[in-house]
Amino acid sequence: MLFNSLAFAIFLPLTLGIYWVLRKRSWQNFFLLVVSYIFYGWWDWRYLFLIAGCSLVNYLAGIIIGGSQNIWLRRVMLTLSCLVCLGALCLFKYFNFFLESFASLFALVGIYWSPIVLNIMLPVGISFFTFQALSYTIDVMLGKLKPTRNIVDFFVFISFFPQLVAGPIERATNLLPQFQKKRYFKPDDVMHGLALMVYGLFKKMVVADTLSSYVDQVFENYALYNSTTCLIATFFFAIQIYCDFSGYSDAARGIAKLFGFELMVNFNRPYLSRSFTEFWRRWHISLSTWFKDYLYIPLGGNKVSTLKWLRNLWIVFLVSGLWHGANWTYLFWGALHASYQTIAFIKNRFWHFKPSNSWYVIIWQILFVNVGVCFALIFFRSISISHAFDFIQTIFKFELIGSLGSYAAGTGVLALAFRFLVVGLLFITYAAPNDCKFKTYYGYILFILFNVFCIVFLGQVAGGEFIYFQF
Repeated sequence: MLFNSLAFAIFLPLTLGIYWVLRKRSWQNFFLLVVSYIFYGWWDWRYLFLIAGCSLVNYLAGIIIGGSQNIWLRRVMLTLSCLVCLGALCLFKYFNFFLESFASLFALVGIYWSPIVLNIMLPVGISFFTFQALSYTIDVMLGKLKPTRNIVDFFVFISFFPQLVAGPIERATNLLPQFQKKRYFKPDDVMHGLALMVYGLFKKMVVADTLSSYVDQVFENYALYNSTTCLIATFFFAIQIYCDFSGYSDAARGIAKLFGFELMVNFNRPYLSRSFTEFWRRWHISLSTWFKDYLYIPLGGNKVSTLKWLRNLWIVFLVSGLWHGANWTYLFWGALHASYQTIAFIKNRFWHFKPSNSWYVIIWQILFVNVGVCFALIFFRSISISHAFDFIQTIFKFELIGSLGSYAAGTGVLALAFRFLVVGLLFITYAAPNDCKFKTYYGYILFILFNVFCIVFLGQVAGGEFIYFQF
């Protein structure tokens, strides 16, 4: 069930009405569990067994780990949790990819074989709920969290529908305690939640979905277009993916707030970053901090020798790339960002200069980061490495004349003009705040009405799924 669908427009108010009629916290949690499973089962009910099984294993593992002083038993249960979560992820998401990659590798040395691939559909949001479940068990193992014995509270923590399929990846230390205390209906939270929700849908339906038709057409038929068109498509994809993903995160935060929950901020104007390190502190914050806490720091972080630190850095970015999808393009995207960090480290080690806060230096730094991010996104968007390099080659032909003519002929002048309202897009992408807070109800009402107006009259009602659903 999509946030930008008629089914959800009916589902949400009905769910809210029943939820707030239920006074007891335990009833509310059980109701949220039921509706969350309905929400997830809307795509394919068979995968409810997957999320239920993942939840049950980590629930039992947490209880055993938290109640035992036997370090061997604790490690066995943590290993079991990792095997179930990561095993399910590898089976559904990476099994075919690894088999086909090994077959291609053997073919290079003259050994040919046809691997038996699995004809299965990737469960929506599997990378999100498996990581959320796994972080709970690890936190219990590290003593950061006491295990919960209330099975309903734990199951709804894993399956909470606003952030179930595309994050943010919540930590049990933040979200689980919210299920364990009573929630109260607060008009201020409702107004703030509605503002966040419609703003997120505006980003998705008005900006991201509008740009997607241009981006899809150019990336899929890049040989028909010149350098300028491909360059614009690259820049537009950076806007599209940000508005699509941050739009989902904003909508998820808003919907959760309607039910009395506070989710973490997942984006903080990342395209205003002055370095690639800062970019990853602002982009997909829940995933970045997950890898930092559960992979980077356990490997030693930056408290090790330079070579080991670079090793840790590359491992994190390559795994992050692989997390996004079973394709070499995602690994290459991760490798590019690891390269950016490595180059920055070498520059800082051997080229010392006093930081400047002059406006032109700040603009240059932001521009430099954006160029690097957009270049890496070409690989993220392409279907193969060769496709990405061919696309880049087209950009570097420097053909500047007639860049929009053929596209305008296929889309219409008005549609094309809307796609080039660059000032508005830049404001939303680079400068718009994430909190959508106002001092008065009038401010909320005007903001909500404006976004609803834009969605109704400018939005793509038939827009597709959110980009990160595939991850």
